[in-house]
Amino acid sequence: MHLTYKVARRIVVGVVGATVVLLGLLMIVTPGPAIVVIPVGLAILSIEFTWARLWLKRLRESISSRNARVQNNRAEAHRRRVTD
Repeated sequence: MHLTYKVARRIVVGVVGATVVLLGLLMIVTPGPAIVVIPVGLAILSIEFTWARLWLKRLRESISSRNARVQNNRAEAHRRRVTD
């Protein structure tokens, strides 16, 4: 069976990306930076796979909206402390 460069690259990206994502998932229950490793794995997978690109986009949007909520809550708490 003759593998072309494109197919071989897709396989390598899939294996490396999946391994990184699985390590990140393992880090959720063990010590480690899962919050960093999982998006890195999705970024690797998104090189070749559209579904990974969509998951990465959703993850970024989720993190951005969560950060905005936290920042708004902190600002509101600060305003209450200052005005009281």
